[in-house]
Amino acid sequence: MEDLVESILDYIRSDYTDYAIMINGEWGSGKTYFWNNKIKPKIESMQLNGKRYTAIYMSLYGISNLEEISKKIFIETTQLMDKNLKKFMDASGVKNIPEYAKTGLDMANFFGVTQNGDRIDYGQFFSTDDKVLCFDDLERANVDVIDILGYINNFVEHDHIKTIIICNEKELSTKLKNSNLEMKTFIATYLLDKENKLNIKTDKPMVERIRDTIEYVFDKANDYERIKEKLIGETFEYVPEFNYIINGILMRYENYPDLIRFLRENTNLIISTFNKSGTRNLRILKHSLTNFKKIFDMVNKSYPNTNHRVLQTMLIFTIAISFEIKAGKITKDKFVNINNNEEYKAILVSSRVFMDNRQFYIKEFDNNYYYNFKAEYRFFKFIELYVRTRIFDMKVFKQDMENIINTVDTDKLPGYKRLLTEEYWKISDDQFSGVVSEVLEDVKNGRIELINVVKLFAYFAHFVRKGLIDYDMKTIKSVFLNGMNVSSLTSSYCPNVEEELASLAIEEDKSDDMEEILQYFDTINEKLREKMYREKADEVFKYIPMRMEQFYDIFDKECMEIPIFRYYDVFQMFQRISCASNEDIVTIKEKLLDRAKRYGDKLTEELPNLKKLKQVMDDYIDGKSPTIKLVILQDFADELSNVIKAYKGEEEPQSMQAQMEEN
Repeated sequence: MEDLVESILDYIRSDYTDYAIMINGEWGSGKTYFWNNKIKPKIESMQLNGKRYTAIYMSLYGISNLEEISKKIFIETTQLMDKNLKKFMDASGVKNIPEYAKTGLDMANFFGVTQNGDRIDYGQFFSTDDKVLCFDDLERANVDVIDILGYINNFVEHDHIKTIIICNEKELSTKLKNSNLEMKTFIATYLLDKENKLNIKTDKPMVERIRDTIEYVFDKANDYERIKEKLIGETFEYVPEFNYIINGILMRYENYPDLIRFLRENTNLIISTFNKSGTRNLRILKHSLTNFKKIFDMVNKSYPNTNHRVLQTMLIFTIAISFEIKAGKITKDKFVNINNNEEYKAILVSSRVFMDNRQFYIKEFDNNYYYNFKAEYRFFKFIELYVRTRIFDMKVFKQDMENIINTVDTDKLPGYKRLLTEEYWKISDDQFSGVVSEVLEDVKNGRIELINVVKLFAYFAHFVRKGLIDYDMKTIKSVFLNGMNVSSLTSSYCPNVEEELASLAIEEDKSDDMEEILQYFDTINEKLREKMYREKADEVFKYIPMRMEQFYDIFDKECMEIPIFRYYDVFQMFQRISCASNEDIVTIKEKLLDRAKRYGDKLTEELPNLKKLKQVMDDYIDGKSPTIKLVILQDFADELSNVIKAYKGEEEPQSMQAQMEEN
């Protein structure tokens, strides 16, 4: 790094130059930090031919016309000539004027607030041999890059001002190629058509032909290279010394003694995780450490005795997840469906034990960031949620921390959780038989959730095939089938079976035994589903007619996509609906038709009961003298015909009024 600094200073020291130099580096790699802390101070401390150099820095970020650059230079120059400002900065030890302060100074000068009676020294304006211009963020300007370089060339070629350009040439190249791409594609297609080259048969794909034509007609890259060759004498590749820069980043936490002590103790972990990210983006690293400060503070405040190893893992995970999401390496939803460390480890165990590659990304993430770092707890939902959404969810935080307290010591974990969340070969030989016996006992007594019983059978089938346990497959299968019966008495319906089993390579086991377990599980799970829906139906319909607000709330939130009418007695249903107010009967009718139109394909199981309900209503109304209530109920019964047709996907019949209007 010192060689790079000296090379830049050699350019400044040169008596005569008619070229600029460029510092090229990736976004977020610390180029601006390098300028402010390494280059600028040394330039302004130089004295050549009795003169001190003045460095004038300008970011081109968002600049939309060349006039804005001129204004920036003028503002920077006039501020540097203000004697009172210089005195204040010297007395205060301020080296750089904040952008906010510049805005205030500019407006103050404009309105004459800070005039001190001094006349402008025009010699300062005409003096160019003691100025160094630095233009940053070239690729982020909203002006044509060719125009900006032509503008800068005036200072370099005609005034011989030392000029440094900081940019990311990789992004600059992409910008040159992609500017006005739609217009370029249209013109390229038009030209190919005019030359009768659009529909001719060729080995070259159409996309490639259009791209070649765009490059031929709109070759901005060549224009850039030509003017760069004329303007830029040397290009220096900026490859930062991360140890030095990271040390500078950590200094911002000097006022937080516990945090800075922890970060400095784990600097190697920070650097290692940063390197494993495969980027050079220090900006993301800064953001991730800011996130970690919040995490560190909350953990120490609420759980002061947290294991040191867990805090280290939290640091790694915060940096890793920040880079994976913010560097655009993955979509944000990659971790959304992983709710806790147990699920995360279950995916890893499945991928390693059963060679399952369906969760390839998670496995690669773990292998990369936790390589040579052993930790039982490696996924923190509250951190993933905080980085992804910027919301620090206290409920999720507490759940994670309580789980950490209960699971950091794996010897205290129930045996079945050890099998599901850690590779079985990590269990010592003297513990393994005990774990197996404990799991079988829990299965027999129905102490394990039904879906986990299925997962565990896959492991035990694997153990039998490998000869790791002294049981035959028939015995094991019998234990698990009986255990599923007992578990069904306390287990809940599992709605996301495929997702649950996706973390386990069950389809890799094509055996009849595994198939029998899965079929038996499906049968029990279906019964649990019906039990759950019956309970839901009892809950929701009991609110008719006395507590209609609760009925509407639960119906709208929980019953729109489930066939709830299948699970309630039709005569009781009619009795409750008929006792409701006329207004509520109309509202229920409208909700049923809207629901049928939107979710009819999911509700066909309701059809038999809805047909019975219509018949019950028709029978009740038949032969009675009309009243408002009976008319409303008749409308309800008629609307049920439309609901039934909507379920079947048939065209909805016209209302009586529409038929009369048509005739």
